[in-house]
Amino acid sequence: MNTMIWDEALVQKYNVKGPRYTSYPTALLLRSGYSSQKALQALRQSGPALSLYLHLPFCRQLCYYCGCNKVISRDQTKADRYLQYLQQEMAFYQQATQHQQVTQLHLGGGTPTFLDEAQLRLMMQNLRQYFHFSPDAVLSIEIDPRSCDLKKLALLRELGFSRVSFGVQDFDAKVQQSINREQSFELVQELVLGAKILGYQSINLDLVYGLPYQHSDSFADTLEQVIMLNPDRISLFSYAHLPERFAAQRKIPTEALPDGREKLALLVLSVAKLQQAGYLAIGMDHFARADDSLAIAQQQGVLQRNFQGYTTDNADALLGLGVSAISQVGSEIWQQQKDLNQYYRDLDDKGSSIDKGMSLSQDDLIRADLIASLMCNFRLDTAAFANSWQLDFQQYFANSLQQLAECEKDQLIRWQGDVLAVTELGRPWVRVIAACFDAYLLSGAERYSKVI
Repeated sequence: MNTMIWDEALVQKYNVKGPRYTSYPTALLLRSGYSSQKALQALRQSGPALSLYLHLPFCRQLCYYCGCNKVISRDQTKADRYLQYLQQEMAFYQQATQHQQVTQLHLGGGTPTFLDEAQLRLMMQNLRQYFHFSPDAVLSIEIDPRSCDLKKLALLRELGFSRVSFGVQDFDAKVQQSINREQSFELVQELVLGAKILGYQSINLDLVYGLPYQHSDSFADTLEQVIMLNPDRISLFSYAHLPERFAAQRKIPTEALPDGREKLALLVLSVAKLQQAGYLAIGMDHFARADDSLAIAQQQGVLQRNFQGYTTDNADALLGLGVSAISQVGSEIWQQQKDLNQYYRDLDDKGSSIDKGMSLSQDDLIRADLIASLMCNFRLDTAAFANSWQLDFQQYFANSLQQLAECEKDQLIRWQGDVLAVTELGRPWVRVIAACFDAYLLSGAERYSKVI
């Protein structure tokens, strides 16, 4: 992807609210009353490869920008209780997954490295007791640098983790203070160098653009520092300001946030600098070295997108464990209880904490496939797609193609015979393009963040 260009008129027109499309339908559409037996049945009928996601919600300090499900505490024993209930949840799914091997495990949060050595060892012991791990399973973990040191990095490597993602967001002191997340470049540098010495196969750094007090000059400095650390991957996320949904975001001064034009300028700057440094743009918000598995997957046309974002994970089932975790198995999507105390009560009362879910229709599956192709590859061979799903593309998506006409007029897309291609100009707006094929978006769009 070459350096994107931006146009203020496009910002005014297309910087609307819309899903990130880590799934279709999106998690906001899940409904209560979903049967836990339906989830178990889906797992029993799924293929042999299983991907696990564990949500560990605890954080020692509140980051104001964060929209994740988290529990702020300095009481280490709270994690002991949580691990006990996680074990109950593992036992609930054990029988339904006996025919499967875990090919990927990802720990997210919250702050997974809130756990101390004994807790980390117990958690991994429990996982290997209840699930069958393939010998070459890929284990990855998200880390708040303030909650980790070289000793913990070495422990994680010993436990089998080979991929690590450090949350940087921004190195500028004023930006860090405004979001209540202060961490030095030297701290991150020590951990990144330590991870390389320990033999981690992939190191990712997370950045966020659109935070308070960010501007092109200061963010350029952050990008230079990140490039100096030479990670294998870089995630570049747009800050979603939804203070009506996330109370902590009300502590962020709205007047300090860059507007849509400024945010897009930060994105354009980032893409240019990262590409100049040799990173390839992966989908909408990831960058990777050419020899990284994400880049290779994109080149081969097998890049995937799920609730963790862009991934090489092609497992037959994604099972989420822990409070608020989401699973997708075949045509079934379900989510655990979001409130921690209710999560505990549900496991005590029912043996399961499944709170919401839905069964995807044939139309859902068709549109999910199409949207994933656009989000991952920025193109869609409509003839091949129609043949795969045995449908008349023009007729089936007649309403969507009418909506797409405006994007074509503004040169966000172009038709190359039967191929729908997102242009360089259109790539920042791929969520808007994908939304033309979303059958649900007419209701509830206001609950999403702006696309830039």
